[in-house]
Amino acid sequence: MTVRIAIIGAGTMGRGIAQVSAISGFSTTLFDVDPEALEAAREAIAVSVEKGISRGKTPEEARDRITGLLSFHHDLAGAVAGSNWVIEAVPESVGLKREILQRAEEGAAAGAVLASNTSSLSITAIGEALDDPSRMIGMHFFNPVPVMGLVEVVPGEQTSDQVIDRAVELARGFGKEPIVVKDTPGFATSRLGVVLGLEAIRMLEDGVAGAEEIDKAMELGYRHPMGPLRLTDLVGLDVRLAIAEHLHQELGERFRPPQLLRDLVAAGHTGRKAGQGFYRW
Repeated sequence: MTVRIAIIGAGTMGRGIAQVSAISGFSTTLFDVDPEALEAAREAIAVSVEKGISRGKTPEEARDRITGLLSFHHDLAGAVAGSNWVIEAVPESVGLKREILQRAEEGAAAGAVLASNTSSLSITAIGEALDDPSRMIGMHFFNPVPVMGLVEVVPGEQTSDQVIDRAVELARGFGKEPIVVKDTPGFATSRLGVVLGLEAIRMLEDGVAGAEEIDKAMELGYRHPMGPLRLTDLVGLDVRLAIAEHLHQELGERFRPPQLLRDLVAAGHTGRKAGQGFYRW
């Protein structure tokens, strides 16, 4: 069976997943309601591919695969038509994800797998709106998608064993290493990563050390490839705040967002995408 994959949302994560999908040899469509977002994604993917080729990390045939296998759509019905995989990468809102996947379920091929790239929301709750929640699964990719090797595969309560197997197989087809984790708030990686990031923000807030020093403590002392504050800038302080608020509600006080994080987001200092967060970019 030919694998046809529709990616919904042309932001940082969606375009990264689309890039990896096409380079891996899968027919891929990338949807966004905003034509400007699609054009920005097209340009960003081209730059990313060329950078990967220049560094020897991406094969030269990736150029032809992106041209031949990746298409861009601002009509959802057209994007998902005939697809046997749909992966949504829209903002972290259960309501929005439900709405998008409901519409995708109507237009995708019979038996298509419906996946969410959420980093913390309940897969079971997202899938409740579907006619067939056994097709719903979480596939949590990491930023930047072309570089990061992990995918969290998160079955919901009604996800079928066959869909779990298909998700693991697809992740490996993307050249990623999948881990299967329970549908619990924050899964494995966000739960661990967010608590570390929040404590780093509290340390900065308390004047324990500067941002660079805190990051170097984890990079050089614990061999983390990137410190928690720089990583928060990369992810987006607004994204980190939304996840922390959700985990605080679900898991308790250790996930309460620090006031410094709230203040920076309120000021529009959301990280690299805004040019300023804990660092200037």
